[in-house]
Amino acid sequence: MTPRSTTPFAAALDALAERLRERPAVVLSGAGCSTESGIPDYRSPGRPSRTPMRVQEFMGSAEARARYWARGAVGWQRFSRARPNGAHKAIAGLEQVGAVRGIITQNVDGLHQAAGSRRVVELHGSVARVRCTECWAPEGRGGMQARIRDLNPTFAWEESSVAPDGDAEIPEGAYAGFRVPECLACGGILKPDVVFFGENVPRPVVNDAWRLFDEGEVLLVAGSSLTVFSGRRFVLRAAERGIPVAILNVGPTRGDDLAELRVEGRLGEALPRLLRALGPAERLSAQG
Repeated sequence: MTPRSTTPFAAALDALAERLRERPAVVLSGAGCSTESGIPDYRSPGRPSRTPMRVQEFMGSAEARARYWARGAVGWQRFSRARPNGAHKAIAGLEQVGAVRGIITQNVDGLHQAAGSRRVVELHGSVARVRCTECWAPEGRGGMQARIRDLNPTFAWEESSVAPDGDAEIPEGAYAGFRVPECLACGGILKPDVVFFGENVPRPVVNDAWRLFDEGEVLLVAGSSLTVFSGRRFVLRAAERGIPVAILNVGPTRGDDLAELRVEGRLGEALPRLLRALGPAERLSAQG
Protein backbone atom coordinates (compact mmCIF):
# COMPACT_ATOMS: atom_id res chain seq x y z
CA MET A 1 0.00 0.00 0.00
CA THR A 2 1.19 3.53 -0.75
CA PRO A 3 2.43 5.18 2.47
CA ARG A 4 0.64 8.26 3.84
CA SER A 5 -1.16 9.29 0.65
CA THR A 6 -4.57 9.41 -0.91
CA THR A 7 -4.55 6.75 -3.63
CA PRO A 8 -7.08 6.90 -6.49
CA PHE A 9 -10.38 5.39 -5.35
CA ALA A 10 -10.45 2.07 -7.24
CA ALA A 11 -6.75 1.39 -6.79
CA ALA A 12 -6.97 2.17 -3.08
CA LEU A 13 -9.83 -0.27 -2.58
CA ASP A 14 -7.96 -2.96 -4.51
CA ALA A 15 -4.92 -2.42 -2.30
CA LEU A 16 -7.05 -2.56 0.85
CA ALA A 17 -8.78 -5.74 -0.30
CA GLU A 18 -5.40 -7.33 -0.94
CA ARG A 19 -4.26 -6.42 2.55
CA LEU A 20 -7.42 -7.84 4.15
CA ARG A 21 -6.96 -11.12 2.30
CA GLU A 22 -3.77 -11.53 4.27
CA ARG A 23 -4.56 -9.92 7.62
CA PRO A 24 -7.89 -9.37 9.45
CA ALA A 25 -8.91 -5.87 10.47
CA VAL A 26 -10.60 -4.19 13.37
CA VAL A 27 -12.84 -1.30 12.31
CA LEU A 28 -12.85 2.03 14.13
CA SER A 29 -16.05 3.74 12.96
CA GLY A 30 -17.27 7.30 13.31
CA ALA A 31 -20.14 9.54 12.35
CA GLY A 32 -19.33 9.28 8.64
CA CYS A 33 -20.73 5.76 8.73
CA SER A 34 -24.17 7.09 9.62
CA THR A 35 -24.52 10.28 7.58
CA GLU A 36 -26.06 8.29 4.71
CA SER A 37 -28.70 7.09 7.18
CA GLY A 38 -29.75 10.70 7.75
CA ILE A 39 -27.78 11.26 10.96
CA PRO A 40 -25.49 14.27 10.53
CA ASP A 41 -22.01 14.63 11.95
CA TYR A 42 -20.37 17.59 13.66
CA ARG A 43 -17.63 18.38 11.19
CA SER A 44 -18.78 17.93 7.59
CA PRO A 45 -18.06 20.93 5.35
CA GLY A 46 -20.88 23.45 5.51
CA ARG A 47 -22.32 22.24 8.81
CA PRO A 48 -22.98 25.06 11.30
CA SER A 49 -20.87 24.99 14.43
CA ARG A 50 -22.64 23.42 17.39
CA THR A 51 -21.69 23.25 21.05
CA PRO A 52 -22.36 19.78 22.47
CA MET A 53 -23.75 19.28 25.95
CA ARG A 54 -21.11 19.02 28.64
CA VAL A 55 -21.69 16.73 31.60
CA GLN A 56 -21.01 19.53 34.12
CA GLU A 57 -23.76 21.66 32.57
CA PHE A 58 -26.21 18.76 32.37
CA MET A 59 -25.74 17.70 35.99
CA GLY A 60 -25.51 21.22 37.38
CA SER A 61 -28.57 22.86 35.82
CA ALA A 62 -32.21 21.80 35.77
CA GLU A 63 -32.73 24.27 32.91
CA ALA A 64 -29.96 22.61 30.89
CA ARG A 65 -31.55 19.21 31.46
CA ALA A 66 -34.96 20.53 30.37
CA ARG A 67 -33.41 22.01 27.22
CA TYR A 68 -31.53 18.79 26.47
CA TRP A 69 -34.53 16.48 26.92
CA ALA A 70 -36.89 18.81 25.03
CA ARG A 71 -34.52 18.83 22.07
CA GLY A 72 -33.96 15.10 22.46
CA ALA A 73 -37.68 14.37 22.54
CA VAL A 74 -38.19 16.13 19.21
CA GLY A 75 -35.09 14.61 17.62
CA TRP A 76 -35.84 11.07 18.82
CA GLN A 77 -38.93 10.92 16.61
CA ARG A 78 -36.72 10.84 13.50
CA PHE A 79 -33.51 9.46 15.00
CA SER A 80 -35.27 6.29 16.16
CA ARG A 81 -36.45 5.65 12.59
CA ALA A 82 -32.93 5.73 11.11
CA ARG A 83 -31.93 2.50 9.41
CA PRO A 84 -28.54 0.99 8.50
CA ASN A 85 -27.10 2.09 5.17
CA GLY A 86 -24.78 0.31 2.77
CA ALA A 87 -21.72 1.11 4.87
CA HIS A 88 -23.13 -0.55 8.00
CA LYS A 89 -24.29 -3.57 6.02
CA ALA A 90 -20.95 -3.94 4.27
CA ILE A 91 -19.03 -3.85 7.56
CA ALA A 92 -21.35 -6.55 8.91
CA GLY A 93 -20.65 -8.55 5.74
CA LEU A 94 -16.90 -8.12 6.17
CA GLU A 95 -17.24 -9.53 9.67
CA GLN A 96 -19.22 -12.49 8.33
CA VAL A 97 -16.55 -13.40 5.77
CA GLY A 98 -13.80 -13.14 8.37
CA ALA A 99 -12.08 -10.02 7.05
CA VAL A 100 -13.11 -7.98 10.12
CA ARG A 101 -12.84 -9.15 13.73
CA GLY A 102 -15.18 -6.53 15.13
CA ILE A 103 -16.01 -2.83 15.42
CA ILE A 104 -14.99 -0.15 17.88
CA THR A 105 -17.52 2.61 17.24
CA GLN A 106 -17.69 6.21 18.36
CA ASN A 107 -21.34 6.33 17.26
CA VAL A 108 -24.29 6.13 19.65
CA ASP A 109 -26.99 5.14 17.13
CA GLY A 110 -26.87 1.32 17.30
CA LEU A 111 -26.90 0.99 13.50
CA HIS A 112 -23.97 -1.42 13.36
CA GLN A 113 -25.91 -3.91 15.47
CA ALA A 114 -29.07 -3.29 13.46
CA ALA A 115 -27.11 -4.16 10.30
CA GLY A 116 -26.06 -7.51 11.78
CA SER A 117 -22.61 -6.81 13.23
CA ARG A 118 -21.99 -9.18 16.13
CA ARG A 119 -18.96 -7.72 17.90
CA VAL A 120 -19.43 -4.02 18.57
CA VAL A 121 -17.80 -1.98 21.34
CA GLU A 122 -19.71 1.28 21.81
CA LEU A 123 -17.06 3.71 23.06
CA HIS A 124 -19.54 6.51 23.69
CA GLY A 125 -22.59 4.48 24.70
CA SER A 126 -26.04 4.44 23.11
CA VAL A 127 -28.86 6.96 23.00
CA ALA A 128 -31.33 4.06 23.03
CA ARG A 129 -30.57 3.59 26.74
CA VAL A 130 -31.12 5.86 29.74
CA ARG A 131 -29.64 5.47 33.20
CA CYS A 132 -30.21 7.04 36.59
CA THR A 133 -27.18 8.99 37.78
CA GLU A 134 -27.87 7.99 41.38
CA CYS A 135 -28.96 4.33 41.48
CA TRP A 136 -27.89 3.42 37.90
CA ALA A 137 -31.25 1.82 37.13
CA PRO A 138 -31.65 1.47 33.33
CA GLU A 139 -34.60 2.49 31.18
CA GLY A 140 -35.22 2.17 27.47
CA ARG A 141 -35.29 5.45 25.54
CA GLY A 142 -38.66 4.54 24.04
CA GLY A 143 -40.19 4.19 27.50
CA MET A 144 -38.80 7.53 28.56
CA GLN A 145 -40.15 9.11 25.38
CA ALA A 146 -43.64 7.93 26.33
CA ARG A 147 -43.26 9.39 29.82
CA ILE A 148 -42.03 12.69 28.39
CA ARG A 149 -45.15 12.88 26.21
CA ASP A 150 -47.41 12.19 29.17
CA LEU A 151 -45.75 14.92 31.24
CA ASN A 152 -45.77 17.52 28.45
CA PRO A 153 -49.10 17.29 26.60
CA THR A 154 -48.94 20.89 25.30
CA PHE A 155 -45.33 20.78 24.13
CA ALA A 156 -44.76 21.59 20.44
CA TRP A 157 -43.85 18.22 18.89
CA GLU A 158 -43.26 19.38 15.32
CA GLU A 159 -40.39 17.40 13.82
CA SER A 160 -37.27 19.22 12.70
CA SER A 161 -33.98 18.08 11.26
CA VAL A 162 -32.13 15.71 13.53
CA ALA A 163 -28.83 16.86 15.04
CA PRO A 164 -25.63 14.81 15.48
CA ASP A 165 -26.48 13.52 18.95
CA GLY A 166 -30.04 12.53 18.05
CA ASP A 167 -31.58 15.73 19.35
CA ALA A 168 -32.97 18.63 17.30
CA GLU A 169 -32.81 22.39 17.13
CA ILE A 170 -35.87 24.02 18.72
CA PRO A 171 -36.65 27.72 19.22
CA GLU A 172 -35.09 29.34 22.26
CA GLY A 173 -37.60 29.26 25.09
CA ALA A 174 -39.67 26.47 23.53
CA TYR A 175 -38.71 24.28 26.45
CA ALA A 176 -40.02 26.70 29.09
CA GLY A 177 -42.06 24.68 31.57
CA PHE A 178 -40.83 21.40 30.06
CA ARG A 179 -41.05 18.60 32.62
CA VAL A 180 -38.32 15.94 32.72
CA PRO A 181 -39.19 12.47 34.04
CA GLU A 182 -37.37 11.20 37.12
CA CYS A 183 -35.92 7.76 37.73
CA LEU A 184 -38.73 5.25 38.28
CA ALA A 185 -36.70 3.47 40.96
CA CYS A 186 -35.38 6.30 43.14
CA GLY A 187 -36.50 9.65 41.70
CA GLY A 188 -32.97 10.56 40.65
CA ILE A 189 -31.69 12.44 37.60
CA LEU A 190 -31.90 10.49 34.36
CA LYS A 191 -29.12 10.80 31.78
CA PRO A 192 -28.77 9.19 28.35
CA ASP A 193 -26.35 6.29 28.51
CA VAL A 194 -23.77 8.16 26.45
CA VAL A 195 -20.44 9.81 27.19
CA PHE A 196 -20.95 13.57 27.27
CA PHE A 197 -18.13 16.00 26.60
CA GLY A 198 -16.17 16.33 29.83
CA GLU A 199 -16.73 12.66 30.75
CA ASN A 200 -14.32 9.78 30.41
CA VAL A 201 -15.14 6.58 28.58
CA PRO A 202 -15.86 4.00 31.32
CA ARG A 203 -12.85 1.81 32.08
CA PRO A 204 -14.62 -1.51 31.32
CA VAL A 205 -15.55 -0.19 27.86
CA VAL A 206 -11.97 0.95 27.23
CA ASN A 207 -10.71 -2.47 28.28
CA ASP A 208 -13.16 -4.20 25.91
CA ALA A 209 -12.03 -1.93 23.09
CA TRP A 210 -8.35 -2.69 23.64
CA ARG A 211 -9.02 -6.43 23.78
CA LEU A 212 -10.76 -6.23 20.42
CA PHE A 213 -8.06 -3.94 19.02
CA ASP A 214 -5.45 -6.58 19.90
CA GLU A 215 -7.17 -9.09 17.60
CA GLY A 216 -6.68 -6.98 14.48
CA GLU A 217 -3.68 -6.97 12.19
CA VAL A 218 -5.00 -3.92 10.33
CA LEU A 219 -6.85 -0.90 11.75
CA LEU A 220 -9.54 0.28 9.34
CA VAL A 221 -10.86 3.75 10.21
CA ALA A 222 -14.30 4.25 8.66
CA GLY A 223 -15.92 7.66 8.70
CA SER A 224 -14.05 9.40 11.51
CA SER A 225 -12.12 12.66 11.46
CA LEU A 226 -10.24 11.35 14.53
CA THR A 227 -10.67 14.73 16.20
CA VAL A 228 -11.67 13.18 19.53
CA PHE A 229 -8.84 11.46 21.40
CA SER A 230 -11.02 8.56 22.53
CA GLY A 231 -10.90 7.32 18.93
CA ARG A 232 -7.55 8.71 17.78
CA ARG A 233 -5.69 6.80 20.50
CA PHE A 234 -6.27 3.55 18.58
CA VAL A 235 -4.52 5.00 15.52
CA LEU A 236 -1.64 6.17 17.69
CA ARG A 237 -1.31 2.71 19.27
CA ALA A 238 -1.44 1.04 15.85
CA ALA A 239 1.35 3.30 14.62
CA GLU A 240 3.45 2.49 17.70
CA ARG A 241 3.07 -1.24 17.03
CA GLY A 242 3.62 -1.05 13.30
CA ILE A 243 0.03 -2.12 12.56
CA PRO A 244 -1.11 -0.84 9.14
CA VAL A 245 -3.75 1.89 9.30
CA ALA A 246 -6.21 2.45 6.45
CA ILE A 247 -8.58 5.43 6.54
CA LEU A 248 -11.84 5.71 4.58
CA ASN A 249 -13.36 9.14 5.03
CA VAL A 250 -14.73 12.23 3.31
CA GLY A 251 -12.31 15.01 4.14
CA PRO A 252 -9.02 15.09 6.06
CA THR A 253 -8.49 13.41 9.42
CA ARG A 254 -6.06 13.83 12.28
CA GLY A 255 -4.60 10.42 11.50
CA ASP A 256 -3.75 10.95 7.84
CA ASP A 257 -0.01 11.26 8.49
CA LEU A 258 -0.03 7.82 10.17
CA ALA A 259 -2.08 6.01 7.51
CA GLU A 260 -0.55 3.66 4.98
CA LEU A 261 -3.65 4.08 2.83
CA ARG A 262 -6.13 6.93 2.59
CA VAL A 263 -9.37 6.45 0.62
CA GLU A 264 -11.41 9.58 -0.08
CA GLY A 265 -15.03 8.79 -0.83
CA ARG A 266 -18.51 7.93 0.43
CA LEU A 267 -18.51 4.92 2.71
CA GLY A 268 -21.82 3.75 1.26
CA GLU A 269 -20.00 3.25 -2.04
CA ALA A 270 -16.52 2.24 -0.88
CA LEU A 271 -17.36 -0.40 1.71
CA PRO A 272 -19.81 -2.43 -0.42
CA ARG A 273 -17.17 -2.48 -3.18
CA LEU A 274 -14.63 -3.71 -0.67
CA LEU A 275 -17.00 -6.46 0.47
CA ARG A 276 -17.58 -7.56 -3.13
CA ALA A 277 -13.83 -7.88 -3.56
CA LEU A 278 -13.66 -10.04 -0.41
CA GLY A 279 -16.48 -12.48 -1.03
CA PRO A 280 -17.11 -15.77 0.81
CA ALA A 281 -14.35 -17.49 -1.14
CA GLU A 282 -11.84 -15.39 0.78
CA ARG A 283 -13.10 -16.45 4.22
CA LEU A 284 -10.27 -18.80 5.23
CA SER A 285 -7.42 -16.64 3.95
CA ALA A 286 -8.95 -13.54 5.58
CA GLN A 287 -9.15 -15.36 8.90
CA GLY A 288 -5.49 -16.24 8.65
